[in-house]
Formats: sequence, C-alpha cells, structure tokens
Amino acid sequence: MAAIDPSSAAFLLAENRSMPMHVGALQLYEKPEGAGPDFVRGMVEQMRDVPEIAPLFRKHPFRSPRTGGALVWRDDTQFDIEHHMRHAALPAPGRIRELLELCGRLHQTRLDWSRPLWEATIIEGLEDGRVAMYAKMHHGLVDGISAMRLLQKTLSTDPDQRDMPAPWSAEFARSRRGGKAVEAPDRGLSELPGEVVRSALGITAEAAGMPSALVRTLTRGVRNQTSTLSLHAPRTMFNQEITGARRFAADDWPIERLKAIGKATGTSLNDVVLAMCAGAIREYLIEHDALPEEPLIAMVPIGLKARDVGSASAEGGNAVGSVMARLATNVADPGERLAAIHASMADGKQALASMTPAQIIAMSAIGQVPAVLPPLLKMQGIVKAPYNLIISNVPGPQQPHYWNGAKLVGNYPASIPINGMALNITCTSYDGMLCFGLTGCRRTVPQLQRLLTHLEDAVVGLEEAAGV
Repeated sequence: MAAIDPSSAAFLLAENRSMPMHVGALQLYEKPEGAGPDFVRGMVEQMRDVPEIAPLFRKHPFRSPRTGGALVWRDDTQFDIEHHMRHAALPAPGRIRELLELCGRLHQTRLDWSRPLWEATIIEGLEDGRVAMYAKMHHGLVDGISAMRLLQKTLSTDPDQRDMPAPWSAEFARSRRGGKAVEAPDRGLSELPGEVVRSALGITAEAAGMPSALVRTLTRGVRNQTSTLSLHAPRTMFNQEITGARRFAADDWPIERLKAIGKATGTSLNDVVLAMCAGAIREYLIEHDALPEEPLIAMVPIGLKARDVGSASAEGGNAVGSVMARLATNVADPGERLAAIHASMADGKQALASMTPAQIIAMSAIGQVPAVLPPLLKMQGIVKAPYNLIISNVPGPQQPHYWNGAKLVGNYPASIPINGMALNITCTSYDGMLCFGLTGCRRTVPQLQRLLTHLEDAVVGLEEAAGV
C-alpha cells in the first residue's frame, strides 16, 4: 500500500453522486485499408488479452482502521480486465448523435473505489465504418492533460506498425521508461485544480512574499476589473446545483481557419477560441431567455514552464496559472466581442508577467478556493464560484497517429462539471484540427448539442467581422 498525496485525496473526497471526478476522452479511428469484418473484435481482444497490467491501472483507493482512516493506494489482487475493458455497439443507423449520447451516459457513471479507477469502451456500429473508443480515469489517479498524453503515447506515427500494446499493459509502461515499469505518469503540475489544492494547503514562502502584486490584483478584483483574480461573476443558468446525469457534445474546426481570423484581427488563436465560445454561449442563453446584462467570466488556464516553478519533477511537466477572461457576452457585435476578449486576456497576461511562476500559482489558488473547496467541504450553495465556467485549450500532436494501423481522426476531451458550474468546455489540437469537447449537467444545460451549432455560427460571424 502507498499513501495517496493530498491533491489526489482531495479529488477523491470531493466526489459525490452529482459530481463524479473523472476525466475522459472520445477517440475516433478509421480502420486500416483492407481491414476485414473481424477487425474490431481483434482490436478488443488485443486490448483485453494483456499478459500483465501496469501498476497504475491495478491500484484503487482504500482506507480502514489499519490505515488510521487515511486514504492509501492498494493493489487489486482480484483484477478483472473485462470489468475495465468493454465492447459496445451503437444501434442502427449509428449516427454521431447516438455515439455522443452513449458517451454522455458512460461519462456520468462513477468509478467504483473497490476497483482500479479507469474504464475503456471500444464502440462499433458507426454508419461510416469508423471505430470509437471512450476512456475515463479518475482525476485522483491522473489529471486531464496526463490522461490525454498517456493515450497519445500509446499511438504511433507509423501507419504500418503492428502488435502495439494497450495503454494499461506493463509492456507499454516499461517501453516508456526504457524497460523499467512505473507506478504512474508524472502528475507534475499539469493542471490547475491540483495546484489549487496544493496551494490551498500551503502557499510557498516565495509566493507569500508578493505584497505589491497581491494588492494590485486584489484591488482590480474588488473593482471587478478582471485579470488574474475574479471576486464576482453574474449568476447564470449554468451556476446552480447539478445532478449526476451528463450530456456530451463534440466537434472540430480547422486550426488554419481560426488562425486566419486571428491574423486579420491581430489576436491569438486562444482569443479566437474564447470568442467562439462567448458567441455560442451568448446565443444559447438568448434562446433560453437567460442572458445576464453583465459579461460572463471564464477561467482560462495559462501554461508556464514547470522548471521555473521549482516544484516540478526532474523530467519536467507543466505548471498552470490562470486568467479570468471577461467574455463580453453582453456585446452583440462579434468583432467588438473579440477585441474585448483580446484586451481582457492581454491585461491578465500583463498582470501575470509581474509575478514569478510560483506567485502566479499561488494567486491562481486564491481565486480558485471558492470554486474548489466548497465541494471538498460539502458547502455547495454557501460559497459562490468566482467565475461562470472553465474554458481550456490543450496543445496536442500535429501529425497523424495510429493504433495498429487504425488512424486516429478525432480526439475529444470530456471533463468535469462541478456544483455551481454545470458546463465545461475543453479543446485540444490534433493534426490541423481543434477538437472541442463540451461536458454539461444533463438537467441544468438542456440541449447541450445546440452549442455546437452556435460555435459554427460564431466562427462565421468572426470571419465576416474580420473580412476573411
């Protein structure tokens, strides 16, 4: 048995029926040329019939009087691969709509603490012949970025490579570390919520010595001049208690199409992504007669160099601060909305530039406490979140990847809605496309798939405003 670190324990303890704390991904594959009718069955068997499971995928949380009530990781001595590795098929005609509905239902189910905290499902029956895989892992085991990277590292850039191991095989784990099996991928500092918990438990001495930056940022927060710290966000239909039921929607857009808007307007790709989301959310809220007069606030993770933080692993990793972006949802004109978002992000980045990386993480933690600690302390509804939703943009590989000849053609992240924030938008880049994954509470965010239509309409509006 091994002790569970405070960050992982916090995600485990914060979990409840309404708020499963796992991250996931939907991957779409094209069968290799000449694949026979038994290709999917072979794919399932190759992933299921693994001689040895890697340690990360065998451990589960456990506590008892013998552990003093503390959470520890314990190896599953009765590991059942068929519980974790599953095979499903869509009903005819097998549209993307049915696939997303299935993924929403798979994503809403809590992982069983008595077993290792992961599941994967190979899904066949799509009308175009593609094969899907939905996988999820508990945030206490790995964070979202690490989970995406783990899946990516399973793949190859060589379409002719065969006999590739499954992500949960000990063979794959040993190959990643030059023949040495590993307990888990480096969590590092790769996602903001983990840093929030760590910083909330104890801010470093360096971070504490930042009075001038702290005073400036707190002053702006009190004045609602959002940059790195938000103390107020308008109440929306997203910001209420949630249920455990989920909807999941996904689609992708060419990166060059979005970059063309940025080039014509002097803004970044991330600014354009935020403007897309802002335009889509504005139209969605108008449809539901629920658009507030004040602009919505989004927490936007900003990557730092982990080695500059001083607490990353020897092999690097990522650290994340955050900017609280004003989404200008009260502005009707797409061009003006993009300019306002660009100014908000520039202001936030300028504020971050005056701090050291450790101070940035500490400042981000201060702003996240009202969002993260209430679920942990069972105080939902007492403390309101300082922002309306999280919008993340995670860089991914920009060349085609394959698994035993099957080409990955779509990679869509599924994240965690929390009480008080019923919608999460995460996107990742892959092979020239920006893949969006929208995860929402099924009751609180009805007709979530409408946001995909609004995202496309937002891109069109931005193109017209930019003259491209």
